[in-house]
Amino acid sequence: MTTLRSATLVLSILLVFPMVALAAAATEDGCIGCHGDKNISGKSGSHLFIDPGQYKKTSHSIIGCTSCHESVTSNHPNDGIRPSRATCKECHSPVHQEYAASLHANNAACADCHNPHAVKPPAMTSARDMNAMCAKCHETAKMVNVHAKWLPQADLHIDALPCITCHTGSQNYVITMYIEKRLGTKEHSDFKVASFDELTQLVPGDKDVKALIDTNGDNFISLAELRSFNRNSKHDDMRLWGMMTPEKVTHSYQILDNRWDCTFCHASGPRAMQTSFVAFPEKGGTYTRVAVEKGAVLDVLYGTPDFYMMGSTRSTALSIVGGLIVLGGMGFAGVHGTLRFLTRKNRKEH
Repeated sequence: MTTLRSATLVLSILLVFPMVALAAAATEDGCIGCHGDKNISGKSGSHLFIDPGQYKKTSHSIIGCTSCHESVTSNHPNDGIRPSRATCKECHSPVHQEYAASLHANNAACADCHNPHAVKPPAMTSARDMNAMCAKCHETAKMVNVHAKWLPQADLHIDALPCITCHTGSQNYVITMYIEKRLGTKEHSDFKVASFDELTQLVPGDKDVKALIDTNGDNFISLAELRSFNRNSKHDDMRLWGMMTPEKVTHSYQILDNRWDCTFCHASGPRAMQTSFVAFPEKGGTYTRVAVEKGAVLDVLYGTPDFYMMGSTRSTALSIVGGLIVLGGMGFAGVHGTLRFLTRKNRKEH
């Protein structure tokens, strides 16, 4: 009898979970049904649109709208009750404590940088989007001028590094490459990160955009595939732009002494140079990363010709050529000096 009761209890629980999940999904669909309309607005004219594609990519979509907006009733919005909003620290207490102790805490709240209906993990966010958050308050042109007082080629550094690489205690740096497309038709036109729609037009049939580089579809990019992409004349208006991004992101905004040291990035052969990814855009503004062959980013001739980090990027072929040039120069000087020494008497007579 006890065994029968236990089995009945387990079966009841298993039956309840799907029903709860269905109820949550139904509530979610109801919310997005209205808030997914671009024309929706509040009584005060506030814009209440939520992009369904972006929202589904967030972890918040898993827990559901009512987890943060508890006061929403089945009669919403006709009940006249303003939906409550949960505070971020209710779920993200460790992050909140870390951020509260930083230099940045008094200048911006969580929602000033992170849209809760579009927030995504760092691996699914482009480094350019990370910097765009900072640029809301820290105008890029001004930051270039400020950094240029001590940092050589400040504009290039800011274009190749997320701000959080230097201004947080983030760790485990890797090179993340993005496919960029030329804006104009001129050879020296600027580039921008290519969108999902732009890359989709370049892929034949119904193939994934990853097929532009990952041609064999094994979800891994080899040096040979990188070379093939860069050598293809069809891709002359595109390039792979690498940015040094952290794997472990923190919110401890600060000015760190070791970031003033050039060797933090420009040391010979750091681990970051060995681990790299290509990030491909998806619908909804997220990115999917595909691992690249270890050390492939060091092939600056054909693998990643548009990515070069002075002092760390190495090319065996260029090293050999450079060595031969140095040896040849030294050899020529040595031979020339020796001949002049041996013929010194003849030169004195004439």
